[in-house]
Amino acid sequence: MKTTATVPEIARRNGVIRNGSRVVPEEVPIAFSYGGSTHAVMMGTPADLEDFAIGFSLTEGIISSVAEIEEILVLDEGRGLDVQITLADDKEDALRARRRHMAGPVGCGLCGIESIDQAMRIVPNVSTIAMPLSPRDITAAMAGLNSAQPLHAETRAVHGAGFYVPGQGLIAVREDVGRHNALDKLAGAVIRQNGRGADGIVVVTSRISVEMVQKTAILGAAVLVAISAPTALAIRTAEEAGMTLVALTRGEDFEVFARSDRVLVGVVSDVA
Repeated sequence: MKTTATVPEIARRNGVIRNGSRVVPEEVPIAFSYGGSTHAVMMGTPADLEDFAIGFSLTEGIISSVAEIEEILVLDEGRGLDVQITLADDKEDALRARRRHMAGPVGCGLCGIESIDQAMRIVPNVSTIAMPLSPRDITAAMAGLNSAQPLHAETRAVHGAGFYVPGQGLIAVREDVGRHNALDKLAGAVIRQNGRGADGIVVVTSRISVEMVQKTAILGAAVLVAISAPTALAIRTAEEAGMTLVALTRGEDFEVFARSDRVLVGVVSDVA
């Protein structure tokens, strides 16, 4: 499926109204099916679907390693896409048990869960990962992500997620209309490149919700950098996981909300 469409528009610029056209991103239902049964349906951008399938399966706790996926097939169902994922036998059995109490598939940031306890799951602890960063690393990561989003440059309507390795720069970037989807796609891309979350930082063009912290920790990264602000729950979850949260990253400016020791070196000045 195409990732964009050109649509007519009427635009007002500098007090003048003109007819024109604009490129907008496509958004389609993307179903994830395991063992022939639909587990979740997400609304997303029809691109990088194998990365999406791997990253989603990992960050939702369905697999712990890409080796547990035997095959991925993408079927065009006309109005949407069905991503059929074949798991190793033991993982299929575990997922079948997990689905037993589900009322039906869901499409959200927290997929395939049926209790508050699962929503508030304990995430991996990344406190022992050193990952020393200079302020320049933070600003370079965000600047690099902003310039490495061709779909957003064309449409101004999608989120991006990137994986930045100090000394190397961005080694992977993925885009989607959904911020969770972009991060899942990124996780899949990093894994498929035999990368390790502990070797770099995750940078996103969205706010930091608790799900973004959970998915980053599951990837194994100790630093999450965002262009917008975090929620209070995201900060508490990051603190429990030993993760560094850097938010409101604009130009040379940013704010650190957890584990600042990885980023800020020296004396921090208080300005009244």
